[in-house]
Amino acid sequence: MVQEDMMSFLKSSKASQMSCDEVAQFLDTDLRSGLSSVDVDSRRVVHGWNEFEIAEEEPLWKKYLGQFKDPLILLLLASAFVSICMRQFDDAVSITVAIIIVVTVAFVQEYRSEKSLEALQQLVPPKCHCVRNGRLETFLARHLVPGDIVHLSIGDRVPADIRLSEAVDLAIDESSFTGETQPANKTSVTIGNNKSNGITHRKNTAFMGTLVRCGNGKGIVIGIGENSEFGDIFKMMQAEEAPKTPLQKSMDTLGKQLSFYSFCIIGVIMLLGWVQGRHLLDMFTIGVSLAVAAIPEGLPIVVTVTLAIGVMRMATRKAIVKKLPIVETLGCVNVICSDKTGTLTKNEMTVTQISTADGLHAEVSGVGYNENGDVIYNNETVRDNTHPSITKVIEVGCVCNNAEINTGSLRGQPTEGAMLAVALKMNIPNIRNQYIRKQEWPFNPDTKMMAVLCETKSDRKEDVYFVKGALEKLLQRCTQYYYRGAPLPLTAAQEQNFLYEASRMGVAGLRVLAMACGSSMNELMYVGMVGIIDPPRPGVRESIRTLIASGVSIKMVTGDAEETAAAIGSRLGLHAVGGHTLSGDQIDQMDIAQLQRVINLVTVFYRATPRHKHKIVKALQNNGSIVGMTGDGVNDAVALRSADIGIAMGKGGTDVCKEAADMILVDDEFCTIMSAIEEGKGIFYNIKNFVRFQLSTSIAALSLIALSTMMQLPNPLNAMQILWINIIMDGPPAQSLGVEPVDKDVIRQPPRRLKDPIITRRLLINVVISAVIIVAGTLWVFWREMSDNKITPRDTTMTFTCFVFFDMFNALSSRSQSKSVFTIGLFSNKMFLLAVGGSIIGQLLVIYFPPLQAVFQTEALYLTDFLFLTALTSSVFVVMETKKLIERTIEKRKSLVRESKYYEDMDMV
Repeated sequence: MVQEDMMSFLKSSKASQMSCDEVAQFLDTDLRSGLSSVDVDSRRVVHGWNEFEIAEEEPLWKKYLGQFKDPLILLLLASAFVSICMRQFDDAVSITVAIIIVVTVAFVQEYRSEKSLEALQQLVPPKCHCVRNGRLETFLARHLVPGDIVHLSIGDRVPADIRLSEAVDLAIDESSFTGETQPANKTSVTIGNNKSNGITHRKNTAFMGTLVRCGNGKGIVIGIGENSEFGDIFKMMQAEEAPKTPLQKSMDTLGKQLSFYSFCIIGVIMLLGWVQGRHLLDMFTIGVSLAVAAIPEGLPIVVTVTLAIGVMRMATRKAIVKKLPIVETLGCVNVICSDKTGTLTKNEMTVTQISTADGLHAEVSGVGYNENGDVIYNNETVRDNTHPSITKVIEVGCVCNNAEINTGSLRGQPTEGAMLAVALKMNIPNIRNQYIRKQEWPFNPDTKMMAVLCETKSDRKEDVYFVKGALEKLLQRCTQYYYRGAPLPLTAAQEQNFLYEASRMGVAGLRVLAMACGSSMNELMYVGMVGIIDPPRPGVRESIRTLIASGVSIKMVTGDAEETAAAIGSRLGLHAVGGHTLSGDQIDQMDIAQLQRVINLVTVFYRATPRHKHKIVKALQNNGSIVGMTGDGVNDAVALRSADIGIAMGKGGTDVCKEAADMILVDDEFCTIMSAIEEGKGIFYNIKNFVRFQLSTSIAALSLIALSTMMQLPNPLNAMQILWINIIMDGPPAQSLGVEPVDKDVIRQPPRRLKDPIITRRLLINVVISAVIIVAGTLWVFWREMSDNKITPRDTTMTFTCFVFFDMFNALSSRSQSKSVFTIGLFSNKMFLLAVGGSIIGQLLVIYFPPLQAVFQTEALYLTDFLFLTALTSSVFVVMETKKLIERTIEKRKSLVRESKYYEDMDMV
């Protein structure tokens, strides 16, 4: 039975002063095998999940009642109260029912918006590597309990407070926690009681939420969730409202401007009505109802819902957007800087060639991380130690290696897995067991090499350095080369031979990895190199071609040699023969201004490091480009944060990288970037569509009442009918325009300029034309029905239904600003069909359902009335579709003229 104290947690202040064994004993855990499943279940009952409990959400009924605080709704309630006082009970009931409908629609909109945004926060759950039941497992960090044994490696986010039991060159970025900008070096040594024990002095503790910058380690979970040190800060934090996106802000500004103009017009309407001697309460109710309908208070909400739904739709296409403003930026990207490995290529490394220092050239067959395949030299199969020179190359590659292969499954880096696979094919799977590792220097993008110091298990106990990395970097540290089992002095001529061999492999598109070993890091012996193939991902070439045709420039950033980088670039269609390339060393020698002058011509950056990426981004941005930058490593974080859109890899990316990024590619596919840009452009066009619809409806409603008042006609619509129009304008029909399926041709449109306004001259012309047709048609129907100079329920019902039908046809035409509805598909947007169908059914209920007839003051219409209204109101659809057809025809002719002029110029050349 587990004792009470063993089921508790430890504060880091206490755990840091205890030895690892004491902590393990206190928490009743085993440093090697971890906790059992039974232990985990019992501890979770006591400690719960490793997450923070958010304050209880406000009940829905309170949120619903909060909608009644809107000033315009309060004015309508006041109007209903005055109606009761004047014993006009029918009006009071009608206004109250209309208010309830309007408030309910607004509540549903806000609820959808909140839920959509909440769903975004669940798209990127953090994971951890933990030992349980004697096995290393990877699962969600929320499943951790005190006593778990967690492994940390470079790029990981620390999932809980951990007392370190091992720390190899471990440095953790605690800036988000302590404010210190420099990573804190960690150790497993116990801190004595006599030392200061503040957070920054607890060098043997890794704190929840911090980021591993280099090295690796493991330790015991001592605190989770609110019982962690970060939990103490969380308890003191207050909820802060997320900042609005630029588009939301512009919609807020637009809403305020429209509200001001609307109030002015409504004030004039009420003043004219009063001067004309109309009933003051009626004019007040009409004025307030018109304010509710004409003021697009739902515009920012619909924008938020559309952005959030768009983000969720991107997630289904394997692109997770972390922040709403990024959706707006996606359609503006005109340069994408992409890593080669894992993004443009599969990152499924396979060694295909081995070249030894003494001139042997072997071919390797088979793919995958298994023993299937052979190593062939001079038509002979290389097995065991039949060819010592070849074995020596693979020995270095396997000893200087952190990967593991278990039944065809790789845990570790693909490049290192490729080396282990060759060892399996040569029947030397346990070759690294001949050495005991004493120290490791992880791969560094600047040195471009990895090194380990090992001790032989033989009686002689010699120390040997094993190094792998870029050939030119290794040769700088080599003084000898391996020749038939013995070292020979490395001459300049021999060095040139090795560089030529590497160039030969590079031209063939192979990634070159060189091997060396020796008793000193500055006196190494070169043993040979391997050529590794990393095939391009399917569909990448087509995606690059499409993006380049749409005006997006693609630049490849890689650490490979120039020959390899250029060969892969050519294969992918982003680099032409004779095209411009730039090395990391050349970038170092340039200042930003010099780089700006040449960078637009460069398509391939080779031997580049994350440090160079940041400089590339800045140069492009200074040229006015909107830059998307991909990355997966810890050192990519700076470049990702400085880019307009930082793009992290979901599979191969580190937690540090994902933290800095704006967008995460779940499948690491370059094609997903194109899908995200396509969605981003589509979302922006959808927002323009419903802005056009809302503005035209709002202007039409205001103009209709204003003109009828100025012409001394009775009000064609009563207050309840105006509120019903508001429901259509802000409700399902408008929102369904925001989820219009993305037009596949949108990806071919050039990138949008970031400062381009959403309300363009073309959109305003469409709004005015639609509004004029709606107002003219509705006023004509009202005048026609009022030919006896008496206003009856039939007159207002015909006018009301006419306006609603005009709105439905206007919404149908608003589905695309340039294409015919029949081209994009009349039934392609099912949400739109449901919304319009529901609105029409609602309109029929208002006309034929007796209780609603009383509320909206309507009466039943004949079938011939509906046929007449349908024919008339479809005019707005016909006119707008004809306008689009004329515009397309003119654009097509202009395009043909441009093409013919181009070919004429070519003929002259």
